[in-house]
Amino acid sequence: MKHAGYRLVLTGASGGLGQAFAAALAPRCAAMLLVGRDGARLEALRGKLAAVAPDVDARGIIADITEPAARDAVFSAAAGLPAPIDLLIHAAGINDFAPLEDQSLAVMERILAINLLAPIALTQRLLPLLLAAPRAQVVHIGSIFGYLGYPGFALYCASKFGLRGYSQALRRELADTNVSVRYFAPRAVRTALTTPAIAAMNRELGTTEDAPEAVANELVRFVGARAWDRKLGYPERLYVLMNRLVPALTDNAIRRQLAIIRKHWLRADPATATTEGESR
Repeated sequence: MKHAGYRLVLTGASGGLGQAFAAALAPRCAAMLLVGRDGARLEALRGKLAAVAPDVDARGIIADITEPAARDAVFSAAAGLPAPIDLLIHAAGINDFAPLEDQSLAVMERILAINLLAPIALTQRLLPLLLAAPRAQVVHIGSIFGYLGYPGFALYCASKFGLRGYSQALRRELADTNVSVRYFAPRAVRTALTTPAIAAMNRELGTTEDAPEAVANELVRFVGARAWDRKLGYPERLYVLMNRLVPALTDNAIRRQLAIIRKHWLRADPATATTEGESR
């Protein structure tokens, strides 16, 4: 179903995937609140959107949504839009490609704070505005790793599994309201979240990396459809099915990849492995 006038709040808007989402959705929006941590990139994005969708009311807000005051600021900005928001997309996220024994508590807490706790808290803060719209939806940008646990990504998988479970529970909690809650799961994407070490591992394993624009086009279709979740990529969807029905087969397949995975996480640069907030 086509929609010509979403009032959108998009987190992670200054990252690569967030910017692609904004560009793809702009022609379908009446107003956009672009949330990110990089003011210069947000302003540049607003300039690009003016070219592809000159009639859209695109506003930027610099905010670290792990902070309560920042979430309050997003609420105030969203409440100031001409009509109630009806689309909230959580696209901010970070990753760290490393064995659990090498991860610091600070990194673990940051991954969970940005990928899981922040979208939960921001949705709670914005829910009164979403409920005021005739029809609204919350879309969580998850991952195939929200269905498939993978070595070197234990905390990232934990955050995305948690986000998917939360999405399902909140969807059911709000089933008799005007707000739908949904989970969109890309596979590997060519953004800053895919560090050089991850990219090298993907090449050796033959893992496909999608362009951000291709993922954004799939998101547009997802937003206009009705399914509660969407998994991108084949054979990734097959792996998810195998992991659910015959997990021992998946265990054995991934165990055969461990030597390659370990080789590349040992080559990962600790200074770049974890990228802040809107790294997508």
